[in-house]
Amino acid sequence: MYRYSTVIRRQRITSLLFKRIIFSSLILMCTYATILAQETQRAQPKWWFGGAGAANLNFYDGTTQMLNSALTTPAVFHKGFGAGWYLAGLVEYHANPTWGGILQVGYDDRRGSFNETPCPCGQLSNLSTTISYLTIEPSLRVVPFSDYDDFYIFGGPRFGFNWALNLPKSSTSDEKTFVYTEGTKPAYKAEFSKMNEHVYSLQIGIGYDIPLALSPNDKNQVDLSPFISYQPYFGQDPRWGDSWGVSTLRVGFAIKYGRGKIIHRVERTFVERDVQFSVRAPKTVPIKHRVRETFPLRNYVFFEEGSSEIPNRYVMLTKDQAAKFKEEQVQEFQPKSMTGLSVRQMTVYYNILNIYGDRMKRSPGTTISLIGASPERGSAYGKERAETIKRYLVDVFGIDSSRITTEGRDKPLVPSETPGGTKDLDRLEAGDRRVDIESNSPELMIQVGGESHYMPKPVQIVEDVEDPLDSYVIFYVAGAKEVLTSWSLELTDDQGKVQRYGPSTRDQENVSGNTILGDRSNGEYKVVMLGETKGGKFVRKESSVYLIRRVELGKDVVRFRILFDFDKSKTIASYDKFLTEVVVPLIPDSGVVVIHGYTDNIGEEEYNENLSNERVQDARTIIEHAIANSGKKGITFETFGFGENHPTFYNFYPEERSYNRSVVIDIVPD
Repeated sequence: MYRYSTVIRRQRITSLLFKRIIFSSLILMCTYATILAQETQRAQPKWWFGGAGAANLNFYDGTTQMLNSALTTPAVFHKGFGAGWYLAGLVEYHANPTWGGILQVGYDDRRGSFNETPCPCGQLSNLSTTISYLTIEPSLRVVPFSDYDDFYIFGGPRFGFNWALNLPKSSTSDEKTFVYTEGTKPAYKAEFSKMNEHVYSLQIGIGYDIPLALSPNDKNQVDLSPFISYQPYFGQDPRWGDSWGVSTLRVGFAIKYGRGKIIHRVERTFVERDVQFSVRAPKTVPIKHRVRETFPLRNYVFFEEGSSEIPNRYVMLTKDQAAKFKEEQVQEFQPKSMTGLSVRQMTVYYNILNIYGDRMKRSPGTTISLIGASPERGSAYGKERAETIKRYLVDVFGIDSSRITTEGRDKPLVPSETPGGTKDLDRLEAGDRRVDIESNSPELMIQVGGESHYMPKPVQIVEDVEDPLDSYVIFYVAGAKEVLTSWSLELTDDQGKVQRYGPSTRDQENVSGNTILGDRSNGEYKVVMLGETKGGKFVRKESSVYLIRRVELGKDVVRFRILFDFDKSKTIASYDKFLTEVVVPLIPDSGVVVIHGYTDNIGEEEYNENLSNERVQDARTIIEHAIANSGKKGITFETFGFGENHPTFYNFYPEERSYNRSVVIDIVPD
């Protein structure tokens, strides 16, 4: 039974792995994120010839028991697994850089084993088969990205022929034999009856062409192409009369040769339409920055469903530890398992109760209100959650209980759900299972907007950030959403190497200058934007950009993060006082202000992208107005609205989603 369970487990693991590979590939094809494909223009043969070799991972399902007229086994064989070879010759035809076809003809080994299946008598039985076919597999080949990309998908029918069935009855062939054992009895080898001479099914797969050592300007080209494909059990019944079926995961590579001429570009008819193309590049491309962030504290503590205990992801101290705790320790602390700035920031946030405890100890006149919410059990349970936090501050930090009031509610003061509902109700409710910490004490809070808009006093964090946003090159295609179905970029350096990015449907895309430069210290690039209009015609725009890398660290970047509640009523305008009186005075003449906005992953992606852009533009408007009144000059703005893409925090816990609802402002010295 152990080996039988192992077979099933292998089948599930392999099936899951294949699904993840296909799912990742589909994300890669649909995403608007930048995709780098450095290459030179090379000969593009229409016809390719070669061979393919692969391993077949065969998964048997269904049942079989009557193996031939002479043997019906006492046990029913059900799940099976085997690994065999696939060897084929191939021909490929590339009608154009996007569409083509593949024909493979070869040997297809679909062997399998059914191990240690219990019989009614108590013995264990085993069955193995060496079924194989002559296979013919025509496929459609599609390049989903821009012209001449090396990644492709393919799919089509599969025709299998078991030629051993046409051999004389006196002969034996492994293509239709089986070996059966029961307990300690001698192995029984014979031929299956009721074998299907033909099987018909489908396949789908992905592959990647890797050019080998020939010159790109050589007419003769050789590619090595790793691939993975899947043939489901539909139509692949080895025998008629029972429910046996086999699914196959095939992993291998093809090597192919082609001869063709160099094609620099497909001839197209280009039209000028109402789009404007421009490029903005940084003066220098920094590798990293030291960032001094004024990190806001979210005054929420989130609870698990049905629990009034503080979750263990929050940092809880003993009385002795609390007596020695100082807020400055959290600001200086470097987690051993830190994998990025967001981990450091969440470590600060998860000390939120300890920070409040320390601040209240230092300022005996301060008071707080704890407002607990419980959408699932009502206000009484919400108050119980608030009382849990009160007990921690009183028992561990020694805060006088009269300084802390508690209240219970069904919903928090600013609930997460929106009128009309949403498909993400579970995650919205998770955002409402919380205790809000409110206070009017200036030692604890800072006023950021009008009289009623306060936030906890932030903490300061210093961290090195790799590949900062002010190193990015910004490509603007004004009117792209209205006019174009999609557009792509080609960047050609002075050595003739081409990088391609896209496709995109947005009006703006951003590419890291460090990614463009690669291992070069500087470079000049010709930039070509190719777009397709909704009427099926093409737009071509050209520009150029020069990049130079800056290795040494410059002056520290000053960063501010503004947090938003879920509802849309609390807009960026609530932070007018904070932006005008705290942020703008730190912007130097000729400095760069980088504003980037984010959302959580609740709701529609397009809506979230628009929301982040609106908040970014509102923040820019407030800052520009304050700069105009201050007399500062030469300020450059760079804005990025990422929506739910490229989040700065994970989106697993509600507190992570609440921190992703933010606008980040970086002040970069000239």
